[in-house]
Amino acid sequence: MSELRGELRTGESLARHTSWRVGGPARRLYRPADAEDLVEFLRRLDPCEPLLWLGLGSNLLVPDAGFPGTVILTHGCLTRLERLGPVGIYAQAGTTCARVARFAARHDLVGVEFLAGIPGTMGGALTMNAGAWGGETWTRVGRVRSIDRTGVVRERAPADFYIGYREVRGAPGEWFLDVELELQLGDGAAAMARIHALLDQRARTQPTGLPSCGSVFRNPPGDHAARLIESVGLKGYRFGGAQVSEKHANFIINTGPATARDIVGLVDHVRHEVERHTGVRLQPEYVNISTSTEKFVERHAVKI
Repeated sequence: MSELRGELRTGESLARHTSWRVGGPARRLYRPADAEDLVEFLRRLDPCEPLLWLGLGSNLLVPDAGFPGTVILTHGCLTRLERLGPVGIYAQAGTTCARVARFAARHDLVGVEFLAGIPGTMGGALTMNAGAWGGETWTRVGRVRSIDRTGVVRERAPADFYIGYREVRGAPGEWFLDVELELQLGDGAAAMARIHALLDQRARTQPTGLPSCGSVFRNPPGDHAARLIESVGLKGYRFGGAQVSEKHANFIINTGPATARDIVGLVDHVRHEVERHTGVRLQPEYVNISTSTEKFVERHAVKI
């Protein structure tokens, strides 16, 4: 692959690239120089190679054994962000959500202030329909482009996908490359003030300075996962180096020595206890990468 312009690493620790700070090595990790370089890399990739797309790694649990394939790292490379027409924004998949929110406000565009509170990239936000404070990513999507493992790029509309709560389903074997957002003209200064207020609220109520994946469980209909977990006395509960946050019960933090196995063990314990006491079966919001089959990886590995 001497003609490629990106950076290829072997045996790269994925704990360095995930917000939980756990996970073993990837067999290979590739950071493309740009979208064109990514297309060329995928064209040359073995079609049987397990593939994982990774942005900020904020909604992802990588096993201690690592990932036995190739990781495509979008953060720090696919970061083009520009205004489109009077009310549009173009953002590549590796652009952070917080940057998009601030960019919009600086251009007097409103409607995506909530993105400032999502600690991931636009690729991941699109993949899971990320949301916060009443806003959801796909309510502002006008068009996306996807790319498959052979490097073919396709333009798609929201109608091509099933879009639900923290769930997006579309053509299998495709990943988001970029997005066009459709916003509204408004008061940019007020939007920036709202962003600051939301971030202040997040800092007061969530363990933002500690390694976590964000919210661990989806909120069940009509209730909150954090309330259920706290109601059964698990706030602060530890399993190995993993702990249910004492600040927000729907966060599991790495206290320093945690392994992926510790986190899985704690997640299982929390789900069991909540179901035993309340009858509610909590559903994880994060993605747990399996090393068992490529089929699982193709279906579930996401860009965060």
